Amino acid sequence: MSRLNSPDQSKAWTELENASAHFKQEDFKLTDLFQKPDRFSCLSITHEKLTLDFSKNLLDERTIQFLLQLANDMQLSESIDSMFKGESINTSEHRPALHTALRIPKRENPHHEVIDCLNRMEGAVDDILSGKWTGYSGHKIRDIVNIGIGGSDLGPSLVCDALANFKINDLNIHFVSNLDPLHLDDILEGINPETTLFIVASKSFTTLETQQNASFAKQWLFTSSRSKEVVKNHFIAITSNLEHASSFGIPKENIFPMWDWVGGRYSLWSAIGLPIALSVGMKNFTDLLAGAHSMDEHFKKADLSKNMPVMMALITVWYSGFFNCTSSAIVPYSHRLRKLPTYLQQLCMESLGKSVSREGDQVSTKTGEVIWGTAGTNSQHSYFQLLHQGTQFVPIDFIAVAKTVRKSSDHEERHNHLLANCLSQSLALMKGKSEPQNKHKDMAGNKPSNTLLIEELNPFTLGSIIALYEHKTFAQSILWNINAFDQWGVELGKILSKTLYEELTSSSVSDNLDSSTKNLIELIKK
Repeated sequence: MSRLNSPDQSKAWTELENASAHFKQEDFKLTDLFQKPDRFSCLSITHEKLTLDFSKNLLDERTIQFLLQLANDMQLSESIDSMFKGESINTSEHRPALHTALRIPKRENPHHEVIDCLNRMEGAVDDILSGKWTGYSGHKIRDIVNIGIGGSDLGPSLVCDALANFKINDLNIHFVSNLDPLHLDDILEGINPETTLFIVASKSFTTLETQQNASFAKQWLFTSSRSKEVVKNHFIAITSNLEHASSFGIPKENIFPMWDWVGGRYSLWSAIGLPIALSVGMKNFTDLLAGAHSMDEHFKKADLSKNMPVMMALITVWYSGFFNCTSSAIVPYSHRLRKLPTYLQQLCMESLGKSVSREGDQVSTKTGEVIWGTAGTNSQHSYFQLLHQGTQFVPIDFIAVAKTVRKSSDHEERHNHLLANCLSQSLALMKGKSEPQNKHKDMAGNKPSNTLLIEELNPFTLGSIIALYEHKTFAQSILWNINAFDQWGVELGKILSKTLYEELTSSSVSDNLDSSTKNLIELIKK
């Protein structure tokens, strides 16, 4: 059977549309589905130290079978095989998407360039931490400033925060991404140029934000040192554009590679992860890769019905297609994972914010979703009111860590309160509360959620979590028949900004602009 061009061409899509009516009936109660004592065991998946509980969703056995039939009709299993084989699944750019190759164990990895890069990373980490790598005045490096944006920032920043308890040294790791000069200024004011190393992370080495910040950082160092050696001692580049990095003044031995078969939002596993390795050491970085590889193997080999990323993707497509769902909340009940929702915003929305199929035709179903969220319990005191009593349909991923990092009784007591809040919110959203005499207090319930329970947060489990969402995103793209690995939508604004920069810095404003843009520029220039 040939692959369908759209999921709504599948017979399963019609069956799902019919099935959705049952869950929309006034007398439907999600809690009634738990009359089956084995619901949790049937609608949960455990892999290594992660358990996905998807039993609090608007699903029954028939619906799940229709969803699995949809996956078969869209040839999801075949597409998973194609990705791991390195076929050109990035159809608009005619490239493979081989980020999974970055985390194959060294002894098994056929990609020698990946192994060489990891070995170079390990050498750099050893030199910096031991003090062999020094600044222009001979002092040991104390501060690392990563200059990058998007995938060159969000992934490393997330992981460094999430693994703060695994930090092995006194290096201070800073991240600069914003073009707003105050972002870099605030960091430079608190560090010493003699002991600072900048990592310029940019696949193209032409990204405006990164170039502007890197150029200012170089000038800041020159002002302090007056040394021609300042770039050699204080800059590392991670890029696929060796020529541009060399023109900037960075010597070849300080340039780490990127490859066109690794997308920026999938790149933290590459040399883009150097700040991670500097923070937690190469052993923990390798464990991060191992956790991701473990999820890769699960995604590649597990039956679709017991495949964690696949089931999460199918549930999202179900809600998008038949429940008018336009957004999903990610709520980690973990301070260490507070940056995960922001990271997933790029991963999911840049990958799935598409309106044409892989063949270039206009899609006929909804695609993508707005991803948002913050850490619990803070979230309960901001937007949970809308989730409980609002009119929007918002599925939620609750993420909880079973074991606390620190073992003191006081710490465990507070951690148990945190877990109790996580579990109570998913229960309350499902169960609701009837107040027929006071509708202001009435909560409808039937609000679906997943719960992802992590035994403990460490490099291995963090790698698995991130890879889980990568593969969920890819599976969604196949189910919708869109390309998850391009991002043409980000280009137009960049092009227009060059013209508008000229308008802002010229003595007059062009009459060719629309009245809104023209008047805003005139107001700025007053």
